[in-house]
Amino acid sequence: QVQLVESGGGLVQAGGSLRLSCAASGRTFSNYATGWFRQAAGKEREFVAAISRNGGISTVTNSMKGRFTISRDNAKNTVYLQMNSLDPEDTAVYYCAARRGEYNFSTYKAIYDYDYWGQGTQVTVSS
Repeated sequence: QVQLVESGGGLVQAGGSLRLSCAASGRTFSNYATGWFRQAAGKEREFVAAISRNGGISTVTNSMKGRFTISRDNAKNTVYLQMNSLDPEDTAVYYCAARRGEYNFSTYKAIYDYDYWGQGTQVTVSS
């Protein structure tokens, strides 16, 4: 089992920045690829970003490229999502997810790819 706990959410004005953290425990974190998803009220959960288990490969969904960056620190068992130039449309609950990485550079974008999920952290962007 892997336990994931997100933090760093909150209320921010449009144009501002937030850095979300996801702390993992329970297994060897460096064996797990991770991802960030978000779910706005009344909408389906959507992919935001993913990073391979060794941090060597990362990907961000096209609509957020240039604003969001995913990174990880395996020594701290933590994955991060840096969010800049936030817009009210970024308002959502943000979830961290993890699964065993098949290869060092494997990344995963689908909800069904992931076995473990955090409880989510709310991000609210005011206009």
